[in-house]
Amino acid sequence: MPQHHSLPAGRANDRNWLRLHRFMRVELELAPDVLVPRAETELLGRTAAAILGQQAHETILIDMCCGSGNLAVGIVSECPRARAWAADLTDSTVSLARRNVVRLALQDRIKVRQGDLFAAIEGDGLHGAADMVVCNPPYISSSRLDSESAHLLENEPREAFDGGPYGISILQRLVRDAAAFLKPGGWLLFEFGEGQDRQIATLLSRTKSYETPTFAVTADGQPRVAMARKHGGRVPGTGSPA
Repeated sequence: MPQHHSLPAGRANDRNWLRLHRFMRVELELAPDVLVPRAETELLGRTAAAILGQQAHETILIDMCCGSGNLAVGIVSECPRARAWAADLTDSTVSLARRNVVRLALQDRIKVRQGDLFAAIEGDGLHGAADMVVCNPPYISSSRLDSESAHLLENEPREAFDGGPYGISILQRLVRDAAAFLKPGGWLLFEFGEGQDRQIATLLSRTKSYETPTFAVTADGQPRVAMARKHGGRVPGTGSPA
């Protein structure tokens, strides 16, 4: 797990002290009731930035379950032609994401919305417009959170982890609904839990909206990020993005 910046002596118990966390190439403000970005999410961010960075045109990114705004901010900071819409459900996450956008002077390129997944951006005219959707959703089963993973809830909110009875409730909605917002050939990238790769491959295949998915792996070889391309949009004969 990424480490927090240490607090100066005498300030560790000061609730007003600004806690910062390094993610990709930016420093983000943290809040006690918002998920702290993990190393697996850096893998997602770097993979997304590498794909968007290949585009010669302006690109549109959607970041669902944005939390602190780390993915939108990290990716846009590395992709100067990208604009992003980030969304989350709770007041605390949306407030923190907006603060991070302003801290990094990205308010002209990143809009933060509040709502339930894609309902948050229904009024932004993004249907069929996005080059990429990224998401770090809750993906731990409710029962596991009540047993061996209960320690995660000591300092972070349950809604950041709880993926429903089987851990894929939000993932199912994400995979189903993202296709309507992606351009032909647009990319859906998201993080998932250890050992969920077969479930994810099946889930993506059943929608019939995407090409065969591939997976980015961690340093120890664990698949943790899914990459699925919406049908259409390839340059004939190259297999490369249009």
